[in-house]
Amino acid sequence: MADVADVAEAAGAAGPLRQREFTDLEVPPARGGVREGLRGYGLIVAMWIRSTMTYRTSFALETLGNAAITLLDFAAIYIMFSHVDALGGFTLPEVALLYGSCSASLGLAGLLLGNTDRIGARIRDGSLDTMLVRPVPLLAQVAADRFALRRMGRIAQGLGLLGWALWSLEVDWTAGKVLLVPVMVLAGAAIFAAVMVAGAAFQFIAGDAAEVQNSFTYGGCTMLQYPPTIFATELLRAVTFIVPLAFVNWLPALYVLGRPDPLGLPGWAAFLSPLVALAVFVPASLAWRAGVRSYRSTGS
Repeated sequence: MADVADVAEAAGAAGPLRQREFTDLEVPPARGGVREGLRGYGLIVAMWIRSTMTYRTSFALETLGNAAITLLDFAAIYIMFSHVDALGGFTLPEVALLYGSCSASLGLAGLLLGNTDRIGARIRDGSLDTMLVRPVPLLAQVAADRFALRRMGRIAQGLGLLGWALWSLEVDWTAGKVLLVPVMVLAGAAIFAAVMVAGAAFQFIAGDAAEVQNSFTYGGCTMLQYPPTIFATELLRAVTFIVPLAFVNWLPALYVLGRPDPLGLPGWAAFLSPLVALAVFVPASLAWRAGVRSYRSTGS
């Protein structure tokens, strides 16, 4: 009987302790630095690519379909220009420059970090806990999870339209303008990536805000596909100084085309896109770290 009592007493003492362990769960600090995160990201991406390449025909069809679907947006713009000569003072090749650069930037960011919008679902179903115990930084796992190589279709489509636009336009090319074209695409992708990280961090608070994140990425890209001259000045100020999406392609493209900025910004502002990407990514990464530290398990 003494043995039974001892066991019961031990179980009673262990019960509250175990309950406290789950209710007061604290997220462990991120393991590894940037190098380890990139290595882990690469390994997970390679795994998903091998899985995708198992069905090559399906991959090819999905990639072509992805490119065709995004091309339909430009088809609507093309039909519009069959009835008008210019939109906000911009010709069809000039709008194609905006469309192609933005689509390529968003496609690249979506390829690398596009699955960050799924973190809200992982928080709700508790599957995020599984990622937290792995020896790979959480952001690398979330970004590489279900890596969709088919998204290269959007990148190829955007670069194709960008190339056609540059070939059709009569631009007075200088060294600065030539350099600005690839910088515009890469820096624009970095800005979109920073917005994706910030949106993922917000989901630790909101629970599920994937559509809010998409409104700034996919919705923002839709806006950037059109000339800035057709939008109100208040909106231009908002996407320049608050959420600086104008640095994705509007300001660089205006410099390439030799057009003035509607807000009167100097020409050298077009070269600030990399610095703007860094300025956005720093608070986004801090918000991500704060979100991870504040996370408590669902208990499931």
